[in-house]
Amino acid sequence: MLIRSGDKAAEPICTAAAAEIKAILGEKLGAALVESADPLWERDRDLEQMNPDFRQALARLVPVFMPDLLFRLGPDGEPLFKEFAAAIRPTGFAPGKVFGAGTMTPIDYCVALAEGRVAPPANLDIATIQEQELAMMFGFHVNQYLSRRAADWRERGFTETLADFAALNARSKFWGDDGRAGFRNWEEIADPRNPLGGRQGVDERIMLRELLRRVDMMVMLENRLDALVRLHTPLPPAKIGGAHDPLGGRNNLRQESFYGPNAGLTEVLIPAGYVTTVYDPVFALSPDGTCYVSAPSDTPTTLPPPGLPFSLVFRAEPGREDILLQIASAYEAASNRRIPPPAFGPLVAKSRTPVL
Repeated sequence: MLIRSGDKAAEPICTAAAAEIKAILGEKLGAALVESADPLWERDRDLEQMNPDFRQALARLVPVFMPDLLFRLGPDGEPLFKEFAAAIRPTGFAPGKVFGAGTMTPIDYCVALAEGRVAPPANLDIATIQEQELAMMFGFHVNQYLSRRAADWRERGFTETLADFAALNARSKFWGDDGRAGFRNWEEIADPRNPLGGRQGVDERIMLRELLRRVDMMVMLENRLDALVRLHTPLPPAKIGGAHDPLGGRNNLRQESFYGPNAGLTEVLIPAGYVTTVYDPVFALSPDGTCYVSAPSDTPTTLPPPGLPFSLVFRAEPGREDILLQIASAYEAASNRRIPPPAFGPLVAKSRTPVL
């Protein structure tokens, strides 16, 4: 959980989630809680700190599994990790892009970073590293699925004409012209690679998956943890047609929320409570006055009870879904946060106390 300076939108849910974890997992279920440190989160003085934590694990493993990350450029074309660029001698970051104001070679910096001899860049965190180049493989997966589906029907004596992306587009309806144009663009992509000389989406996904899984393993094994728990998202859902969180994109989900899916790891999401105050983003005129952009708001909106639900996400060591289900189900039974919808009755569950 992170609360950036002036980030009113994340405060209600982050604050409620921290209290929920401490009260139910720690006090009611008796789990030994440890916390991962981050400059954007005020540590709980009652909780033991992880060693290594997620930032330390990243510093040790990025040089091994994904050193390309350190050479990333931001939207402004400048190095994303300023401390790295300041420490190394002039080096090519991308075609035609040379940066470096120090004396270290990139490899020497990577060794120093992995061994803890230099402080990691301030923004080398779980959220920043998960920004990815869009892979050009959507058309491949759709065509593969549709062709296999048509073949399955053919074996059963039926002819399925929905067999490729072109047929899908011809038979689809869209919310608007933007969606129609997007799917036509995917239909016309013929090369599964990104433009040559630039970042490659498929390569990044494979490297990121391995990096995230190794980070999880290092944190869990060296801290002797049974499972990890995190907040699903600190943000309220975006209003349809309204502004979205500047860091969350149109789905109002920040990069840290995608850890499990990007790592290919099983996660269990459990309702964890409600908040009655939210801060919805607003539209504001861009600095150059040419368009409206999403901007944070410090104006609260009060919701009627029970309020806006939020969830906790549980994750265990790869292959240990038995422990994951045991802990998540124990929390669900102990917290009793689920409020049955009007058309459904309460869940009947057997109470079990797992060994945590």
